[in-house]
Amino acid sequence: MVDVHHRIANVNGNQVFYREAGPPQAPAVVPLHGFPASSHSFRELIPALADRYHVVAPDHIGFGESSMPPVGDFDYSFDSLTDVTVGLLDTLGLDRFAMFVHDYGAPIGWRIASRHPDRVTAIITQNGNAYSEGLVDDFWSPLFAYAANPGPGTEAPVRTALSPEAVRWQYLNGVPDPSLVSPDGWEHDLAHLARPGNDEIQLTLFRDYPTNVERYPEFQRYFRDSQVPLMAVWGGNDEIFGPDGARAFARDLPDAEVHLLDTGHFALETDLDAIAGYTRGFLGRVVA
Repeated sequence: MVDVHHRIANVNGNQVFYREAGPPQAPAVVPLHGFPASSHSFRELIPALADRYHVVAPDHIGFGESSMPPVGDFDYSFDSLTDVTVGLLDTLGLDRFAMFVHDYGAPIGWRIASRHPDRVTAIITQNGNAYSEGLVDDFWSPLFAYAANPGPGTEAPVRTALSPEAVRWQYLNGVPDPSLVSPDGWEHDLAHLARPGNDEIQLTLFRDYPTNVERYPEFQRYFRDSQVPLMAVWGGNDEIFGPDGARAFARDLPDAEVHLLDTGHFALETDLDAIAGYTRGFLGRVVA
Protein backbone atom coordinates (compact mmCIF):
# COMPACT_ATOMS: atom_id res chain seq x y z
CA MET A 1 0.00 0.00 0.00
CA VAL A 2 1.33 3.44 -0.94
CA ASP A 3 1.44 6.10 1.77
CA VAL A 4 -0.26 9.34 0.71
CA HIS A 5 0.64 12.32 2.88
CA HIS A 6 -1.66 15.31 3.40
CA ARG A 7 0.41 18.45 3.95
CA ILE A 8 0.16 22.23 4.10
CA ALA A 9 2.74 24.76 2.87
CA ASN A 10 2.79 28.53 3.37
CA VAL A 11 3.03 30.29 0.01
CA ASN A 12 3.03 34.10 0.12
CA GLY A 13 0.90 34.07 3.24
CA ASN A 14 -1.58 31.51 1.94
CA GLN A 15 -1.93 27.99 3.25
CA VAL A 16 -1.73 25.56 0.33
CA PHE A 17 -2.94 22.04 0.99
CA TYR A 18 -1.40 19.27 -1.09
CA ARG A 19 -1.31 15.49 -1.31
CA GLU A 20 2.13 13.92 -1.70
CA ALA A 21 3.24 10.36 -2.35
CA GLY A 22 6.11 8.45 -3.86
CA PRO A 23 9.90 8.59 -3.57
CA PRO A 24 11.16 12.20 -3.38
CA GLN A 25 14.07 11.32 -5.68
CA ALA A 26 11.77 9.93 -8.40
CA PRO A 27 10.59 12.00 -11.39
CA ALA A 28 7.90 14.41 -10.25
CA VAL A 29 4.30 14.50 -11.47
CA VAL A 30 2.02 17.42 -10.53
CA PRO A 31 -1.74 16.87 -10.96
CA LEU A 32 -3.73 20.13 -11.18
CA HIS A 33 -7.46 19.88 -10.53
CA GLY A 34 -10.45 21.62 -12.07
CA PHE A 35 -13.75 23.24 -11.12
CA PRO A 36 -15.46 22.70 -8.75
CA ALA A 37 -13.12 20.07 -7.40
CA SER A 38 -9.83 19.72 -5.53
CA SER A 39 -6.94 17.28 -5.28
CA HIS A 40 -9.60 14.85 -4.03
CA SER A 41 -10.17 14.21 -7.75
CA PHE A 42 -6.80 12.45 -7.83
CA ARG A 43 -7.25 10.41 -4.64
CA GLU A 44 -7.02 7.12 -6.57
CA LEU A 45 -4.65 8.22 -9.35
CA ILE A 46 -1.96 9.32 -6.88
CA PRO A 47 -1.27 5.85 -5.41
CA ALA A 48 -1.54 4.34 -8.90
CA LEU A 49 1.49 6.44 -9.95
CA ALA A 50 3.43 6.78 -6.70
CA ASP A 51 5.38 3.54 -6.86
CA ARG A 52 7.37 5.07 -9.72
CA TYR A 53 6.85 8.84 -9.42
CA HIS A 54 6.92 11.62 -6.81
CA VAL A 55 3.36 12.92 -6.99
CA VAL A 56 2.39 16.34 -5.58
CA ALA A 57 -1.24 17.40 -6.04
CA PRO A 58 -2.24 20.81 -4.61
CA ASP A 59 -5.62 22.40 -3.96
CA HIS A 60 -5.92 25.81 -5.63
CA ILE A 61 -6.58 28.82 -3.42
CA GLY A 62 -10.33 29.00 -2.78
CA PHE A 63 -10.75 25.26 -3.35
CA GLY A 64 -10.55 22.17 -1.21
CA GLU A 65 -8.49 22.49 1.96
CA SER A 66 -6.34 25.43 0.83
CA SER A 67 -6.86 28.96 2.12
CA MET A 68 -10.05 30.71 1.03
CA PRO A 69 -9.42 34.44 1.57
CA PRO A 70 -12.33 36.76 0.72
CA VAL A 71 -12.49 38.18 -2.79
CA GLY A 72 -11.25 41.57 -1.57
CA ASP A 73 -8.16 40.02 0.04
CA PHE A 74 -6.91 37.92 -2.89
CA ASP A 75 -6.86 38.46 -6.64
CA TYR A 76 -8.91 35.50 -7.82
CA SER A 77 -7.59 35.16 -11.34
CA PHE A 78 -5.93 32.36 -13.25
CA ASP A 79 -2.69 34.35 -13.22
CA SER A 80 -2.77 34.50 -9.42
CA LEU A 81 -3.63 30.81 -9.05
CA THR A 82 -0.64 30.11 -11.27
CA ASP A 83 1.59 32.32 -9.10
CA VAL A 84 0.64 30.33 -6.01
CA THR A 85 1.18 27.00 -7.75
CA VAL A 86 4.64 28.03 -8.95
CA GLY A 87 5.37 29.29 -5.43
CA LEU A 88 4.46 25.89 -3.99
CA LEU A 89 6.65 24.05 -6.51
CA ASP A 90 9.53 26.39 -5.68
CA THR A 91 8.98 25.88 -1.95
CA LEU A 92 9.11 22.12 -2.40
CA GLY A 93 12.16 22.30 -4.67
CA LEU A 94 10.43 20.75 -7.67
CA ASP A 95 12.56 22.13 -10.48
CA ARG A 96 11.47 19.58 -13.12
CA PHE A 97 8.09 17.90 -13.32
CA ALA A 98 5.42 16.46 -15.56
CA MET A 99 1.89 17.82 -15.24
CA PHE A 100 -1.48 16.05 -15.25
CA VAL A 101 -4.07 18.76 -15.89
CA HIS A 102 -7.85 18.69 -15.75
CA ASP A 103 -10.36 21.48 -16.47
CA TYR A 104 -9.18 24.64 -14.57
CA GLY A 105 -5.87 22.89 -14.04
CA ALA A 106 -5.19 23.18 -17.77
CA PRO A 107 -4.98 27.00 -18.11
CA ILE A 108 -2.96 27.07 -14.89
CA GLY A 109 -0.68 24.41 -16.32
CA TRP A 110 -0.36 26.19 -19.67
CA ARG A 111 0.71 29.37 -17.85
CA ILE A 112 3.31 27.46 -15.84
CA ALA A 113 4.69 25.81 -18.97
CA SER A 114 4.72 29.06 -20.97
CA ARG A 115 6.62 30.82 -18.18
CA HIS A 116 9.00 27.95 -17.44
CA PRO A 117 9.22 25.66 -20.48
CA ASP A 118 12.51 24.21 -19.23
CA ARG A 119 10.82 22.87 -16.09
CA VAL A 120 8.03 20.85 -17.73
CA THR A 121 9.07 17.36 -18.82
CA ALA A 122 5.69 16.15 -20.13
CA ILE A 123 1.96 16.90 -20.02
CA ILE A 124 -1.05 14.65 -19.60
CA THR A 125 -4.28 16.52 -20.23
CA GLN A 126 -7.53 14.88 -19.16
CA ASN A 127 -10.32 17.07 -20.49
CA GLY A 128 -8.11 20.11 -20.09
CA ASN A 129 -8.64 22.42 -23.04
CA ALA A 130 -6.33 24.67 -25.08
CA TYR A 131 -8.25 25.10 -28.36
CA SER A 132 -11.51 26.80 -29.27
CA GLU A 133 -12.65 23.57 -30.93
CA GLY A 134 -13.03 22.01 -27.50
CA LEU A 135 -15.47 24.59 -26.14
CA VAL A 136 -19.01 23.18 -26.24
CA ASP A 137 -21.15 26.21 -27.02
CA ASP A 138 -24.25 25.26 -24.99
CA PHE A 139 -22.16 25.09 -21.83
CA TRP A 140 -19.88 28.09 -22.40
CA SER A 141 -22.18 30.70 -23.94
CA PRO A 142 -23.79 31.74 -20.62
CA LEU A 143 -20.39 32.09 -18.95
CA PHE A 144 -18.96 34.24 -21.74
CA ALA A 145 -22.11 36.39 -21.72
CA TYR A 146 -21.73 36.92 -17.97
CA ALA A 147 -18.01 37.73 -18.24
CA ALA A 148 -18.69 40.26 -20.99
CA ASN A 149 -21.55 41.98 -19.17
CA PRO A 150 -21.80 41.07 -15.47
CA GLY A 151 -25.19 41.82 -13.94
CA PRO A 152 -28.23 40.14 -12.41
CA GLY A 153 -29.56 38.96 -15.76
CA THR A 154 -26.34 37.28 -16.88
CA GLU A 155 -25.31 36.13 -13.40
CA ALA A 156 -28.39 34.01 -12.72
CA PRO A 157 -27.64 31.41 -15.44
CA VAL A 158 -24.02 30.90 -14.33
CA ARG A 159 -24.98 30.68 -10.65
CA THR A 160 -26.76 27.46 -11.54
CA ALA A 161 -23.30 25.92 -12.10
CA LEU A 162 -22.86 26.06 -8.31
CA SER A 163 -26.04 24.11 -7.61
CA PRO A 164 -26.13 20.46 -6.50
CA GLU A 165 -27.89 19.49 -9.73
CA ALA A 166 -25.24 21.10 -11.95
CA VAL A 167 -22.29 19.68 -10.02
CA ARG A 168 -23.85 16.21 -10.08
CA TRP A 169 -24.41 16.66 -13.84
CA GLN A 170 -20.71 17.32 -14.36
CA TYR A 171 -19.91 13.95 -12.81
CA LEU A 172 -22.65 11.91 -14.51
CA ASN A 173 -23.14 13.46 -17.94
CA GLY A 174 -21.78 11.23 -20.69
CA VAL A 175 -21.22 8.26 -18.37
CA PRO A 176 -22.74 5.07 -19.84
CA ASP A 177 -23.27 3.51 -16.39
CA PRO A 178 -23.84 6.22 -13.76
CA SER A 179 -23.93 3.59 -11.01
CA LEU A 180 -20.14 3.39 -11.33
CA VAL A 181 -19.75 6.99 -10.12
CA SER A 182 -19.54 7.37 -6.36
CA PRO A 183 -21.42 10.39 -4.98
CA ASP A 184 -18.39 11.08 -2.77
CA GLY A 185 -16.86 13.29 -5.48
CA TRP A 186 -19.72 15.71 -5.96
CA GLU A 187 -20.66 15.72 -2.26
CA HIS A 188 -17.06 16.68 -1.43
CA ASP A 189 -17.17 19.51 -3.98
CA LEU A 190 -20.55 20.77 -2.83
CA ALA A 191 -19.42 20.96 0.78
CA HIS A 192 -16.63 23.34 -0.24
CA LEU A 193 -18.85 25.37 -2.57
CA ALA A 194 -21.31 25.88 0.29
CA ARG A 195 -18.81 27.76 2.46
CA PRO A 196 -19.82 31.40 3.02
CA GLY A 197 -18.22 33.59 0.35
CA ASN A 198 -17.17 30.78 -1.94
CA ASP A 199 -19.87 31.64 -4.46
CA GLU A 200 -18.28 35.07 -4.96
CA ILE A 201 -14.89 33.43 -5.48
CA GLN A 202 -16.30 31.17 -8.18
CA LEU A 203 -18.13 34.03 -9.89
CA THR A 204 -14.92 36.07 -9.92
CA LEU A 205 -13.09 33.20 -11.62
CA PHE A 206 -15.96 32.82 -14.10
CA ARG A 207 -15.47 36.47 -15.06
CA ASP A 208 -11.75 35.86 -15.53
CA TYR A 209 -12.15 32.68 -17.58
CA PRO A 210 -12.11 34.41 -21.00
CA THR A 211 -8.47 35.39 -20.35
CA ASN A 212 -7.66 31.71 -20.84
CA VAL A 213 -9.27 31.62 -24.27
CA GLU A 214 -7.59 34.89 -25.24
CA ARG A 215 -4.24 33.26 -24.48
CA TYR A 216 -4.89 30.08 -26.46
CA PRO A 217 -2.66 31.34 -29.34
CA GLU A 218 0.18 31.92 -26.85
CA PHE A 219 -0.25 28.46 -25.34
CA GLN A 220 -0.40 26.87 -28.78
CA ARG A 221 2.81 28.68 -29.70
CA TYR A 222 4.40 27.13 -26.61
CA PHE A 223 3.36 23.69 -27.85
CA ARG A 224 4.83 24.34 -31.30
CA ASP A 225 8.07 25.82 -30.01
CA SER A 226 8.71 23.29 -27.24
CA GLN A 227 7.29 20.12 -28.79
CA VAL A 228 6.68 19.02 -25.21
CA PRO A 229 5.62 15.37 -24.97
CA LEU A 230 1.84 15.48 -24.52
CA MET A 231 -0.91 12.93 -24.13
CA ALA A 232 -4.60 13.85 -24.23
CA VAL A 233 -6.69 11.19 -22.48
CA TRP A 234 -10.25 12.42 -22.67
CA GLY A 235 -13.77 11.59 -21.65
CA GLY A 236 -15.06 11.59 -25.21
CA ASN A 237 -18.68 12.22 -24.17
CA ASP A 238 -17.84 15.43 -22.29
CA GLU A 239 -20.31 18.25 -23.00
CA ILE A 240 -18.02 20.87 -21.45
CA PHE A 241 -14.79 20.22 -23.35
CA GLY A 242 -15.67 18.12 -26.36
CA PRO A 243 -13.43 15.54 -28.05
CA ASP A 244 -12.38 17.98 -30.78
CA GLY A 245 -10.40 19.75 -28.05
CA ALA A 246 -8.37 16.56 -27.55
CA ARG A 247 -7.78 16.02 -31.26
CA ALA A 248 -6.64 19.63 -31.74
CA PHE A 249 -3.39 19.11 -29.83
CA ALA A 250 -2.03 17.11 -32.77
CA ARG A 251 -2.17 20.26 -34.90
CA ASP A 252 0.75 21.79 -32.97
CA LEU A 253 2.20 18.59 -31.53
CA PRO A 254 2.29 15.97 -34.31
CA ASP A 255 3.56 13.33 -31.88
CA ALA A 256 0.78 13.94 -29.34
CA GLU A 257 -1.03 10.83 -28.17
CA VAL A 258 -4.83 11.12 -28.11
CA HIS A 259 -7.09 8.61 -26.36
CA LEU A 260 -10.87 9.09 -26.30
CA LEU A 261 -12.72 7.14 -23.62
CA ASP A 262 -16.42 6.28 -23.45
CA THR A 263 -17.11 8.48 -20.43
CA GLY A 264 -17.62 12.09 -19.38
CA HIS A 265 -15.87 15.10 -17.86
CA PHE A 266 -14.67 13.50 -14.61
CA ALA A 267 -13.23 10.51 -16.43
CA LEU A 268 -11.12 9.32 -13.49
CA GLU A 269 -14.33 8.45 -11.64
CA THR A 270 -15.11 5.67 -14.11
CA ASP A 271 -11.92 4.94 -16.06
CA LEU A 272 -9.15 5.11 -13.48
CA ASP A 273 -7.43 1.91 -14.62
CA ALA A 274 -7.34 2.97 -18.27
CA ILE A 275 -6.11 6.50 -17.49
CA ALA A 276 -3.51 5.29 -15.01
CA GLY A 277 -2.31 2.71 -17.51
CA TYR A 278 -2.05 5.22 -20.34
CA THR A 279 -0.28 7.67 -18.01
CA ARG A 280 2.24 5.15 -16.74
CA GLY A 281 3.01 3.98 -20.26
CA PHE A 282 3.34 7.50 -21.61
CA LEU A 283 5.55 8.77 -18.80
CA GLY A 284 7.64 5.62 -18.98
CA ARG A 285 8.38 6.38 -22.62
CA VAL A 286 9.05 10.13 -22.41
CA VAL A 287 10.34 10.95 -18.91
CA ALA A 288 13.86 9.86 -18.09
